[in-house]
Amino acid sequence: MLGLSLPLKFISLFQDFLLQFGYLQQPLERFSYKFTEEEIEVALRAFQLASGLPTTGQVDMATLSQMRQPRCGVQDPFNERTLKYHLGIPATRTAIQTAFKYWSDVTQLTFQEVRTGRADIRLSFHGASPWICSRAFDGPGHVLAHKIGHEIGHALGLGHSQYPTALMAPSYNGYRSFFRLHHDDIEGIQALYGKKTLSTTAPETSPALSTAPAGTLKPSKVPDPCKDELDAIMLGSYDKTYAFHGDYVWMVTDFGTNPPLKISALWKGLPGWLDAAVHSPRTGRTYFFKGTKVWRYRGFKLDYGYPKPLTRIPAKIDAALYWPVNKKIFLFKDTEYWQWDELGSHFANTPRKISTLFTGAPSHLNAALTWENGKVYFFKGQRYWRLNDQLRVERGYPLSTAERWMNC
Repeated sequence: MLGLSLPLKFISLFQDFLLQFGYLQQPLERFSYKFTEEEIEVALRAFQLASGLPTTGQVDMATLSQMRQPRCGVQDPFNERTLKYHLGIPATRTAIQTAFKYWSDVTQLTFQEVRTGRADIRLSFHGASPWICSRAFDGPGHVLAHKIGHEIGHALGLGHSQYPTALMAPSYNGYRSFFRLHHDDIEGIQALYGKKTLSTTAPETSPALSTAPAGTLKPSKVPDPCKDELDAIMLGSYDKTYAFHGDYVWMVTDFGTNPPLKISALWKGLPGWLDAAVHSPRTGRTYFFKGTKVWRYRGFKLDYGYPKPLTRIPAKIDAALYWPVNKKIFLFKDTEYWQWDELGSHFANTPRKISTLFTGAPSHLNAALTWENGKVYFFKGQRYWRLNDQLRVERGYPLSTAERWMNC
C-alpha cells in the first residue's frame, strides 16, 4: 500500500485527507477509525482515478503532491433560470462574464449583473483566506474565468467531477487555451437546468423533472406542499431548508416553497421515499436514511463507498436531527431515540424513550430538524411541534405545517 517510506506523521496526514474528502468513511456499524490495508488501497485508487493519476493504490510522490493541491467547497443550487450576480471589481468584468457564459451556453440559464439590490450569486475576493481555495487568481483573464466558472458551478448545484480535465475537477490543473466544458460538466448542469433550446418560451415544467432516462420506473406524482405529509426535512448547507416527499424535494423559504425538483436531480444516486435526512454542520456531511441503508453526501456528491448497510440501529427510522448542543445526531424510531457521535467511537446502542428528553413531544414521527433559530421541531401528520431550549414543547403547539412552513 505504501509506495515509499513515509514518516508516521505523513501516513496519518494522508489518511486524514482520505477521511476528510470522503474516500475513507467511518461507518455506523464500526466503533473505531482503524482501517484495513485493503480499505486504504481502495480509497487511494478512487482518489487517484478522480485525480487522473495511475491507479496503483500506493502512496507515491505524485499522489502526495496531488493531495496538497487546493480544493474547493460546495455551494447550493438555485431554482430560478435568470440569476443576478453582484461584482465588486470592475476590472475583472470580462473574465467574470466569460465564466458565466460557460454555463449559459449549454443551459436555459441566463445571468444578469446587478449593482444594487438582491443578488442570487455574490462574488467577492478573499486573498489568502484559509477557508477559500488557495490558488491565486493572478494570470491571463481566462485563468480567472476558469476558476470563477468552477465556483459558479458549485453555486448552481454541481459537485466535483471524477474527470481531471473537467471544469468541475476537484483540483485546478492550470490554464488551457480555447477551453470548453467537458461532457461531464455539460451533462451535470443540464440534469439540473435542462438543455439549451432555441425557443424563447420557457417550458412549463422544471427541467429537472423532464430528464428521467428512458426505461426508468414511472415517477411518483409531483407532491402538493399544502396537502402531502413530509417524509423528511433538514436544514442543509448554508441554512437552506429542504423538505422531502416521495421522489421530490423542495426548498422552504420565508415566502413559501420553491417548485419541487426530483431528488435524484440534486443528489445523484439518491432514491425517493426517504425515511429521514440530516445535515451535520460539524462535518459538512449530509446523511439520508431509507430502509436498511444510509447514503452520505458532501454537498451534492455521494461519498465513495455509499450507500452502506445500517446495522447498528433499526431499519426504517422515522426521523433524524443534528443537535448543536452536544454536536450529535439523533435518530428516532417509534417511541425511542439513539444518539450518534460521527467523529468518535461512541454510539448509544441502548435506545431511550423520546419522552424522557423531549418533554411533551410526539412519537412515531414523520420528520424532525434543528432549525436556524436553534429550536428543535418535530413533524407528524399535518402538524408540527416546537421545543424550547429545555427541550419542552412550547405553549400553543402543535400548529399546522402547511400554514406555518409552506405559507399555504
